[in-house]
Amino acid sequence: MRKKCFLVGGSGVGLTLLILWLAGAFNSGVIQQGRIVPTRSAEEPALTVEAQLVTVPVMYEAVGTVRPKTETNIESQVTGKVLKVLVRAGDKVNKDDELIVLDSRGFQTRLESAEQGLKSAEALRRQAAESINAARAASSKATSTWKRIKILHEDKVATLDELDRMESDYLQAKAYLAQADDGFTAASARVKQALKGVEEARINLGYTKILAHTDGEVARRKVEPGDIAFPGKSLMLIQTSESLRLEALVREGVIGKVRPGVKLTVEIGALGERCEGIVEEVVPSADPSTRTFLVKVGLEQLPGLYPGMFGRLLVPIREKEIVVVPERAVSRVGQLETVLLNTSEIWEPVYVQTGLIYDGNIEIMSGLRGNETVGMTALEPGGELK
Repeated sequence: MRKKCFLVGGSGVGLTLLILWLAGAFNSGVIQQGRIVPTRSAEEPALTVEAQLVTVPVMYEAVGTVRPKTETNIESQVTGKVLKVLVRAGDKVNKDDELIVLDSRGFQTRLESAEQGLKSAEALRRQAAESINAARAASSKATSTWKRIKILHEDKVATLDELDRMESDYLQAKAYLAQADDGFTAASARVKQALKGVEEARINLGYTKILAHTDGEVARRKVEPGDIAFPGKSLMLIQTSESLRLEALVREGVIGKVRPGVKLTVEIGALGERCEGIVEEVVPSADPSTRTFLVKVGLEQLPGLYPGMFGRLLVPIREKEIVVVPERAVSRVGQLETVLLNTSEIWEPVYVQTGLIYDGNIEIMSGLRGNETVGMTALEPGGELK
């Protein structure tokens, strides 16, 4: 009885395996490119084209980041309390626009004090000028009197005592004049010092309004009203959004093909676009950990391009020959790709594997060898696929 059960069970398993094999359950599922699809012959297409052999460059892709050429760090020149912050991240600013306003009361008081000191210094200089004028007049009178008495003494008209007394007055007036000159010089120096104090106070007062140094966009705001600003503390970051470049890391084996002034292709993945860029700078020192060089490539203006975006720098390193056909010559059903191939005067679909796209043509990595005649989907007058 047990033996009969084993025979029945074995027969059932064998039958199941046979059904699965006939159904193709044990096939690998991998379709070889270039193999003809097992179907009846297709109708002759309206358009035909030859699979072409073309030479294209092999590209090395260096990943990088879009960065502004100029990035300005805004700092305060004086210490003060922040009263107003007039911009936020993302705002566009022009040169000399107000960004931040500091409390200016202390600086205004210092300016007024410096201006008062200047007025006092100027008053002292005026007094010194009046004193020197008086001393000059007295010196001139004493000099002329002394000379006259000297002549009279030589003529035996004036006595020696009179001559000595006039000479003493002459010397005293001369000393007073020298003293007045020194006082005027000191007063003038004090005025100059007071002028510098006023200028410094006025400059510091001007620093309480922090202005944009260039046109750009606020990338980061690091300060809020009520904070204390002081020299060395970063308050804001402004970048020139209209002047961008890609900074990419290029491995040492390829850096010989990258030189300043060379035009290369840059791919911005987020925009799905490619643009031309010119190498502006190659940092002449490799990173010892990655063996890569930093390359900076200037970019043309693209709508929607912002600093911080991911990009690829495409560097041609050699050339290769590939087979290409128009994109419309490839049909896709799911993950299967076929082209309509003319074989022995009949049209049959053939499995292919595609690669990159070059100006409307698509690379055929396997399935075609080149120079074959393939069919192409025609377009309706409205531009839709037939």
